[in-house]
Amino acid sequence: MNFTVLPGVYAPQEDTALLAGALSDESLPPGAAVLDVGTGSGALALAAARRGTRVTAVDVSRRAVWAARLNAARAGVRVRALRGNLFTPVRGESFDLVLANPPYVPAPGGGHRPRGAARAWDAGHDGRLVLDRICREVPALLRPGGVLLLVQSALSDPERTVGHLRTAGLKAAVIRRRRIAFGPVVRGREHWLRQRGLLSLADNEEELVVVRAELPI
Repeated sequence: MNFTVLPGVYAPQEDTALLAGALSDESLPPGAAVLDVGTGSGALALAAARRGTRVTAVDVSRRAVWAARLNAARAGVRVRALRGNLFTPVRGESFDLVLANPPYVPAPGGGHRPRGAARAWDAGHDGRLVLDRICREVPALLRPGGVLLLVQSALSDPERTVGHLRTAGLKAAVIRRRRIAFGPVVRGREHWLRQRGLLSLADNEEELVVVRAELPI
């Protein structure tokens, strides 16, 4: 379907498609509780809802919540879309699957919290402003046997994500990788990323990965 993407809302891109592929491989019983955090236009929430799951979508952007609701209505699927910062709107709830496409691009001047549309990609000096918080907080939201599927850039240290999740008691590993051409955000700070050693002089593509983590039963 063609998604309605409101101004300032993250549109489905290569990272969305990579995570959607991992979602399609995941075994989900009808009625499973799914959380799509950082839903943007709701593409992943809709993909999960089409499988007969009960989906909650969360985004800090008011426009993103509106877009997710509109796209769900157009697709004829049910999605509960809530506005809030990461897991705050679903405190006390638990899920069989958590999908996360958080901001993960390292940003110059990363000490300042991003504003506006940049909230969808800028993630502090090391790209981990939100990733580390997800690693800390997601275990409390997973049911026994529950799964986290998270997409991020190799620029923001997937090994660190896997390590944090394992330390929290989850079984975690990188399950998918894809190299893509630099998008406008990375292109715009390519020189800075090379200066920091996050891109080598030979790098002309960005690697995206999907991390899968499971809470043991």
